[in-house]
Amino acid sequence: MTKALYTAQAHVTGGRNGHGRTTDGRLDLELRQPKELGGDGEGVNPEQLFAIGYAACFGTTLALVGRSSKSQADDAVIDSHVSLIPVDGGRFELGVELHISLPSVTDEQAAELVRTAHQVCPYSRATRDNIGVALVVNGTRL
Repeated sequence: MTKALYTAQAHVTGGRNGHGRTTDGRLDLELRQPKELGGDGEGVNPEQLFAIGYAACFGTTLALVGRSSKSQADDAVIDSHVSLIPVDGGRFELGVELHISLPSVTDEQAAELVRTAHQVCPYSRATRDNIGVALVVNGTRL
């Protein structure tokens, strides 16, 4: 395996109803089940953290893809939806929907930039063929 450029480290106790913190102390959170799953909703849940991480990574990748194709893509706004979906046998799976707004390019250019970013974004690569990821660009589903 190639040497990592960066490794995030976190420590969690108590699972979804516990406490999580990164080892550098920059993120320190109470974790709670959302109300929809019977929790009190008074903390952060893993789906929220994943939604923020995916959107941030995708936005950065999109900006890089834009620069390499000489297009404006660093003004993207991404609304990320991460769903916990029940499946057979009491199990769950994740589903993701990214709503991307790229105001500085045509809708056709935006769609092409998003398709390319989806091929190279580390989160997209990690989720590919594992969970459903839908992309909506400037209001149009790809």
